[in-house]
Amino acid sequence: MAITSANQLELLQTAEAVAREKMIDPGLVVEAMEESLARAAKSRYGAEMDIRVNIDRKTGRARFTRVRTVVADDELENYQAELTVDQAKQYLDDPKIGDIYEEEVPPVELGRIAAQSAKQVILQKVREAERDRQYEEFKDRAGTIINATVKREEYGNIVVELPGAGEAVLRRNEKIGREAYRPGDRIRCYVKDVRREVRGPQIFLSRTAPEFMAELFKMEVPEIYEGIIEIKAVARDPGSRAKIAVISYDNSIDPVGACVGMRGSRVQAVVGELQGEKIDIIPWNEDMPTFLVNALQPAEVSKVVFDEEAERIEVVVPEEQLSLAIGRRGQNVRLASQLTGLDIDILTEEQESKRRQAEFETRTKLFMDTLDLDEFFAQLLVSEGFTNLEEVAYVDQDELLVIDGVDEDTAGELQARARDYLDAQNKAALERARELGAEESLIGFPGLSPQMVEALAKDGVKTLEDFATCADWELAGGWTVQNGERIKDDGVLEPFDVSLEEAQELVMTARVALGWVDPEELAADEAARAEAENEEEA
Repeated sequence: MAITSANQLELLQTAEAVAREKMIDPGLVVEAMEESLARAAKSRYGAEMDIRVNIDRKTGRARFTRVRTVVADDELENYQAELTVDQAKQYLDDPKIGDIYEEEVPPVELGRIAAQSAKQVILQKVREAERDRQYEEFKDRAGTIINATVKREEYGNIVVELPGAGEAVLRRNEKIGREAYRPGDRIRCYVKDVRREVRGPQIFLSRTAPEFMAELFKMEVPEIYEGIIEIKAVARDPGSRAKIAVISYDNSIDPVGACVGMRGSRVQAVVGELQGEKIDIIPWNEDMPTFLVNALQPAEVSKVVFDEEAERIEVVVPEEQLSLAIGRRGQNVRLASQLTGLDIDILTEEQESKRRQAEFETRTKLFMDTLDLDEFFAQLLVSEGFTNLEEVAYVDQDELLVIDGVDEDTAGELQARARDYLDAQNKAALERARELGAEESLIGFPGLSPQMVEALAKDGVKTLEDFATCADWELAGGWTVQNGERIKDDGVLEPFDVSLEEAQELVMTARVALGWVDPEELAADEAARAEAENEEEA
């Protein structure tokens, strides 16, 4: 095969035909041809030569050139592709390092092996261009719903054909449990992810993703599509049950009613697509306890206690509502937890009563043992809301005087006993901390009580430098997610109710005191952060 005038135009015609078939730019096919011809020419003239081919886009003429680069004398390595400044003077006027000298060489005759190699290069380049086109076409469609045709099933995974974009995969764990498909069936899926990989763009689909349900509602409910109603959260047990939280930004529109539709027409269209999955539509509320009460429907809730820092919520229900609140195999409470993003503890009224009674007895005994009080008087303190000695010792005396039978002398005596006991406890804690090796730099650090210093020393934090290297969660505790489950991380100062924010402030104060952090830079960072937060709110 020779590149002659007889087949010069055939190159362009072939390039255009391939480009039309694969829906790619003809220029990419011509570039692939140029690369394949250059590779064949190197096998003819020598692999060390830098042979380049340029195909004229109008005439189809292929021009073969040998390229040599001007380099310094001590850098000359490849005599076939490089030349020195002195050598270049016979070809170029005033040559400089980096200049390029090109000379045309005769076209090559492509033998059978060379022609086959050229064909493989062209096919490879065309495949890469086709893959790039598919990726560019679909990368922005992640997060949308597409209609496809089932092509085949492989080990439980469904391979579907996309219009003009090759294949996509619906994995076995992304199918709704009881669904079965045959080749040629039409299927509607959510584009979960589009990745560029060596073997081509990989398009992953899903029918179990919560976003799939949200997109289906957007298609069925015009108010959601127009932004009048917003879907705030979705939780699904695919194929069985789901909860979706919605809010309306127009007071005249009921978000739940709009999603249900006339005689349930809108929600039934979604249910039909999801193989009969039951859907609870719940009004969103910014107040988390109120939202949780809605999310646990149809169960009735007696009381909600919200621990915002731990992201846990305690729900008290009547005995007869317990099984309804939990749901079959824990489904109802699990979906409510996914919807709110909180860990939910469900107690019956009897269980809560027993727990509160136990807390009451524990606090009563604390006041009896530490303040030398009789049971009745200790119970009075607990009933008035006092939970620890610090509250008794340092509260305004007027708050003690409201207790029946407590006058100024009695209140003063109570506070004196509480302070004496606390002072003794603090002294003992400091002695134990010093025995453990705690240094005065840590003991005298503002914000740390003697008990905190003792706890830090037991954990190996004995100097201010040690303390300054601590992370906030190591001090205050926190939560991490492992294998989809939230796991509690205990903090050294967590028993003393130190929050993450307080831990951060203590550590930064220590770093400033040690000179590790410039207080002016810290103040500037805080000001910039506050400004950014204000801009986001605006």
